[in-house]
Amino acid sequence: MKNRELFLALDQIENEYKIDKQLLISSLEAGLASAFKKESGESRAVAVRMNPENYTIEFFAYQKVVEGEPQDDNELSLEEARDIKPDAEIGELIGEVVSPDDLSRIAAQTAKQVITQRINEAKREQVMSEMNEKEGELMQAVVRRVEPTGTVSVEIVGTQMEGILTTGEQVRGERLSVGDKIKVYIKKVRTDSKGTSRVMVSRACAGFVRKLFEIEVPEIRSNLVKIKNIVREAGLRTKLSVYSDDPNIDSIGSCIGPKGSRVNAIINELNGEKVDVILYSSNPSEYIVRALSPAKVLLVQLNETDAQARVVVPDDKLSLAIGKGGQNAKLAAKLTGYKIDVKPYSEAVAILSEEESEEESSEE
Repeated sequence: MKNRELFLALDQIENEYKIDKQLLISSLEAGLASAFKKESGESRAVAVRMNPENYTIEFFAYQKVVEGEPQDDNELSLEEARDIKPDAEIGELIGEVVSPDDLSRIAAQTAKQVITQRINEAKREQVMSEMNEKEGELMQAVVRRVEPTGTVSVEIVGTQMEGILTTGEQVRGERLSVGDKIKVYIKKVRTDSKGTSRVMVSRACAGFVRKLFEIEVPEIRSNLVKIKNIVREAGLRTKLSVYSDDPNIDSIGSCIGPKGSRVNAIINELNGEKVDVILYSSNPSEYIVRALSPAKVLLVQLNETDAQARVVVPDDKLSLAIGKGGQNAKLAAKLTGYKIDVKPYSEAVAILSEEESEEESSEE
């Protein structure tokens, strides 16, 4: 039976929505077979073949030849099969072409359902594909909902996707309201057990700050200045170490910008969060000294085997070196990969004297 209009519609959908026509045809064949069985009451299995070359749709009702007694109407005994086809064999499909009484109505109803479903799926898949490509990027978003739990739902601008900003991915102390326009970092796309896809976004991760520097600093974008590492306690402080393979490039100056313009733009986006830009060094002691900025360091004793460092600072700089809640020292440790034990000068002298006494006693 012919249905030219249906096939022409499939061509149009393929071009407009970029949906593979063969995928549409396969879905339609399954849908038409199901609709025909429901309409006709046919107990046998039904297959549909759609031929886009000559615009035909054919329906087949068939049974599988089995050894012994058939278990249901989809099966046929070998004896019964050979009454229809003398040379029938076990496993063969025996059937006939059947014709629906009202193909156009069945086709139209089924096509509408299947095509609508496929278009919606294709749109979702297209958006999901785009979002997967955006992982690790910053995007503009608008706050649409703030849950009592604190989780924030955002609409990612330019897409139909909803982003989920959990409390753990929000900046400490930041208050978001419906309608706020914010930047978010695309962490990953997650599909739950129901098949619902959600974009997990963040404003608290180190990647958020990394992308801000890539936006503000052309030298980082062009890879002339490279970020060695970046650590962050969102809302409080970020430390990042940078370097360049070109000795003529001022890595720190590039990140800070003329009169601090570049780093200040980033700090403003971070609502005043402190940002320490540090020059990376392959010398662990020097790297640790720089990582503890803005504190002054008098001495670094390294245990490279255990990746530990004892750092001595002036007594009056101890609180600055450690930072509020130990924040500065913790971030410095994460940045360098060394466990850092900060000691004031007076205590370090006492410890050193005690260690020397113990060594002298052991020698005696």
